[in-house]
Amino acid sequence: MDIFEAIRLRRSVRAYLPDPIPEDKLLKILEAGRLAPSANNVQPWHFIVVTDKERKRQIAKTGRWARFIKDAAAVIVGCGDPEASPKWYMVDVAIAMQNMVLAATGLGIGTCWIGSFDEEKVKELLKIPPRLKIVALLSMGYPRKKIDLTAAALHLVRKRKKLEDIVSYEVYGRPYRPG
Repeated sequence: MDIFEAIRLRRSVRAYLPDPIPEDKLLKILEAGRLAPSANNVQPWHFIVVTDKERKRQIAKTGRWARFIKDAAAVIVGCGDPEASPKWYMVDVAIAMQNMVLAATGLGIGTCWIGSFDEEKVKELLKIPPRLKIVALLSMGYPRKKIDLTAAALHLVRKRKKLEDIVSYEVYGRPYRPG
């Protein structure tokens, strides 16, 4: 699958099959994150892969909108180091995690970017050092065919904006007209 196809097909997956992710695919996903650009090439990230059922259950309990991650094959906890890159660690970790999302999509693995978690509880559970900040969680696994009525309704009400509504040419407000 080419990268544009992965971007087009990517969805937030909240229902997973119980199948584990093969190690070779998980390594490709992690490598995609490792290869991400970062400010001054500092690479202020650390990723924790969680596959243990009980740990996933405990993490899921820390966020109101994260209950479904207990069923994911894996959860990647994306941490950033504000000491290494005070101004850019959050952006750098987000870029690396988006690389992982696209790599996973290309491999047929569903993901969901999660911001609903209690940082202190997750840090304690995973023994994350105090200097690191959790930027986001990424659940992943093989999608289970399930109608997500909330997501379906949201996509009907809040469709993707048109390109002409979000792009200006040279200065804000000047319509971009290709060619």
